[in-house]
Amino acid sequence: MAQSGEVNEVVYDHRILRDWSNVNNTNGTMHLSKDMIFNDGHRLSITVYSILFVISTIGNSTVLYLLTKRRLRGPLRIDIMLMHLAIADLMVTLLLMPLEIAWAWTVQWRSTDLMCRLMSFFRVFGLYLSSFVMVCISLDRYYAILKPLQRSYNRGRIMLACAWLGSVICSIPQAFLFHLEEHPIVKGYFQCVTFHSFVSEFDNWLYQIATMCAMYAFPLIAFIYCYGAIYLEIYRKNQRVHKDVIAERFRRSNDDVLSRAKKRTLKMTISIVIVFIICWTPYYFICMWYSLDKTSVDKVNSLVRKALFIFASTNSCMNPLVYGLYNIRGRMNNNNNVSVNNRHTSLSNRLDSSNQLLQKPINTLPNNNGNVMAAAVAATTKLAHVVRLKTNGAAGDSQSPVAAAPLAAPLDINDDVSVSVVTTKCQEQTPKQPKTPIICLNCGDSIEVASVEKT
Repeated sequence: MAQSGEVNEVVYDHRILRDWSNVNNTNGTMHLSKDMIFNDGHRLSITVYSILFVISTIGNSTVLYLLTKRRLRGPLRIDIMLMHLAIADLMVTLLLMPLEIAWAWTVQWRSTDLMCRLMSFFRVFGLYLSSFVMVCISLDRYYAILKPLQRSYNRGRIMLACAWLGSVICSIPQAFLFHLEEHPIVKGYFQCVTFHSFVSEFDNWLYQIATMCAMYAFPLIAFIYCYGAIYLEIYRKNQRVHKDVIAERFRRSNDDVLSRAKKRTLKMTISIVIVFIICWTPYYFICMWYSLDKTSVDKVNSLVRKALFIFASTNSCMNPLVYGLYNIRGRMNNNNNVSVNNRHTSLSNRLDSSNQLLQKPINTLPNNNGNVMAAAVAATTKLAHVVRLKTNGAAGDSQSPVAAAPLAAPLDINDDVSVSVVTTKCQEQTPKQPKTPIICLNCGDSIEVASVEKT
């Protein structure tokens, strides 16, 4: 008969231990340690991983579906990389999370040694792949923004191939370190562990440091370098633009240095990186603490360390949320741009229709207005020539023979052209001669046309 005793009451996960925990056998009663029975750590794993499994499966499947549809319309390198990131997160969701749930439910390992090694490999493969794909995304943004002329069709493929190959290489040691082992005292109790896999404690410490560097430190350095260089270059270009007076008109379009699409993609990728750092930093902080001072870390409740690892696994759920958030914003902005473009298109169509009417033969206008229109065009040309000569010859002269009068109310002809009637006074010797108004077309611009008195 086996039951829980008072041995290793602070231990909730056997993977924190360096070796098998002790058990007591008193009067035929086996007192198991707390890591060998169903405990609070197992309850926490089952509850949280079940929730994360549902959220991550729905989110990453949706993102993968949307990116696949977009790729069929026109593949972009950043979309392909985001697809691989969604695949990596799905591998974490479909392999690591169900494994943790089933393992917490059964407590001990109830499968073969081959499955122990295989699942240990896939348990970290998705985590490595997710980190390395984000490094590829950062490098892609680096080349796209800082070195846009150095385009290479195979660069993205090569980086993704290196990410997959590097994930396989970094995950292979797990298959050799984890193995199925039976408890030396409790017969029939098997566990998938790393006990007795390292020759010395230094080897164990070296492996933990190498894992931390490959999965966290190396990607973090790549993120800081790539995005730091990007923002430094953007800052320098903005400084040059602000000093250039000629570039004032370009700042009005909000596209000083980057296009709107590049800005949105850059913000999205940086948000994904920030989520990665927030999720994984606490866990690796305590791992670093454990490698430097094991005595003080042993005093920390093991539930804290398990909770931090679960929190790190939420990174796979957050990536599709970040992607969805920026795509919703992008669609809203695109809809606003479409409405603005429609207004511009409508105005352009109206101007085009006015120009087409001007290009028509004058005699073809209805209601016998051909002669009037011909006179209007001729008078407009002559008046503009006179005004230009006066402006160049005697600017500001109060004796100018042409004085602009206020624009009269517009009239409509054929519902396409706005017509204005304007009167002017010409300084003549005969002030009471009859005046004939000249009608001029307003072709989309604010051009005031005056009539000239008969001479």
